[in-house]
Amino acid sequence: MKFPIHIVLENIRSAFNVGAIFRTTDAAAVEKLWLTGITPYPPHNRIPKTALGATESVKWEYNKDTIKVIENLKNNGVITVAAELTDRSISYTNYKYPKPVALVLGNEISGISKEVLDECQAVVEIPMFGHKESLNVEVSCGILIYEIIRQYQNAN
Repeated sequence: MKFPIHIVLENIRSAFNVGAIFRTTDAAAVEKLWLTGITPYPPHNRIPKTALGATESVKWEYNKDTIKVIENLKNNGVITVAAELTDRSISYTNYKYPKPVALVLGNEISGISKEVLDECQAVVEIPMFGHKESLNVEVSCGILIYEIIRQYQNAN
């Protein structure tokens, strides 16, 4: 059984982060992983180091155009939620995640592009209590996926 969760990675720079996200999406039984823009994708030689075989068990697709992926998901009834610190973002624990949902994560330095943010139907943030204003993208991905699953399981 897969959870009705899609993960969209926009312009992730590090193949190691991509590999780690493959492992997380496998562990969490996520429906599909979308790799877009400059995001490395298999058979990139650095992904297996952190993916540890998850590229074989996770359904994934590469598309250069993130907007097309978002539009396709929305046209298929998937609500798109960006993970970003913005004026309209709310705490990730205060958002009620619908089924199905697509979680959009962006570049390690610049985050999600404005064009993609504008296409997303909601924006969530993970509160930062220290000096830094962000977490590693893979860490954020894991926190958010498991919050979505927690909400799904508590709703049953």
